[in-house]
Amino acid sequence: MAKKVVLGFSGGLDTSFCVKYLTEEKGYEVHSIIVNTGGFSEEELKKIEAHAKNLGVKSHKTVDAVKNYYDSIIRYLVYGNVLKNNTYPLSVSAERLSQALHIAGYAREIQADAIAHGSTGAGNDQVRFDMVFHIMAPELEIITPIRDMNLSRASEVEYLKGKGVDMNFEKSVYSINKGLWGTSVGGKETLSSNGYLPDEAWPTQVTQTGTESVKLTFEQGELKKVNDQAFDHPTEAIQHLQQIAGPYGIGRDIHVGDTIIGIKGRVGFEAAAPILIIKAHHALEKHVLSKWQLQWKDQISQFYGTWLHEGQILDPVMRDIEAYLLSSQRNVTGDVFLQLHPYRYQVLGIESPYDLMNNAFGSYGEANRSFTGDDVKGFTRIFGNQTSIYHIIKENAHEGK
Repeated sequence: MAKKVVLGFSGGLDTSFCVKYLTEEKGYEVHSIIVNTGGFSEEELKKIEAHAKNLGVKSHKTVDAVKNYYDSIIRYLVYGNVLKNNTYPLSVSAERLSQALHIAGYAREIQADAIAHGSTGAGNDQVRFDMVFHIMAPELEIITPIRDMNLSRASEVEYLKGKGVDMNFEKSVYSINKGLWGTSVGGKETLSSNGYLPDEAWPTQVTQTGTESVKLTFEQGELKKVNDQAFDHPTEAIQHLQQIAGPYGIGRDIHVGDTIIGIKGRVGFEAAAPILIIKAHHALEKHVLSKWQLQWKDQISQFYGTWLHEGQILDPVMRDIEAYLLSSQRNVTGDVFLQLHPYRYQVLGIESPYDLMNNAFGSYGEANRSFTGDDVKGFTRIFGNQTSIYHIIKENAHEGK
């Protein structure tokens, strides 16, 4: 009886090779699975399923993980205003972890003997997938044909053509990975330290030329409405905002980061909705959270984003941080007003019942209603007392030498 292997399948060259190689060279019964985290239409998913079956898989499963992806990962990235290196909203790294968790769960569900993915040995994804698989399904063998045999694209194409596989073997000038939380774009310009992607490389072209006002409504840190239009789930609000803001070219950038395997890399991305949501959410937080809430949240969130990026979603400390982030959002409710322009945006302001910038207590630089000038004189003497003592002792000690 043939051994069963679950293969994370995208329909591209690498995973198509894996199906043929594992079935015809290794004798495995291949069960393919694609986990949709917002990057595929229904039509595309049907074509991928048909392609998998034409390649010879025993079964194919499509998982709609969009809402689960948000509930388990993205909402914490919003709560934490997470931008890797102050730039990148973890568009690909976050969705790879969602996909890995679903693939591992499916492999155990069908009692597979092994689990496979099409990662090469040159990037972050191999570590993310391997680590999740080792933790979630330690009893399963992990098979990675592309990495293990160090295969070139040309050799994969030659092999598949020799097997009579009919598919598009043309390599795109730019590699695109689309998901709910942004789209990555790689090309020759991102392979070196200098160079910016041309307009034609971006999946969403700039067609809006004027300006547009947008109101985002948050309830306890989650986006619930866009321009007063309510949505059943935040994923729908994200997709709606992306349709509005994407054609302005907002959220385009190039991220330079440290990979898990120790090298630096550059990747372009477009993420209009994620960038607007994070920046609007942060603006609201600056009004409704206290100084120390903001400071500790920044430190914890930076670690959370880095550890997530490096595949450590299953570390128990992540659940502790998520509990903190969730607690921090209890007063993050209100409206944020934005203005969109081609290639840029402005946060105009906020309105919230929890706004700590309240004129009843004074106006910065203008008027104070909470204490007197004499209160300030005493406060400053006490507030600086220890530092004053330090400098007096230091001076006396210096004079005594």
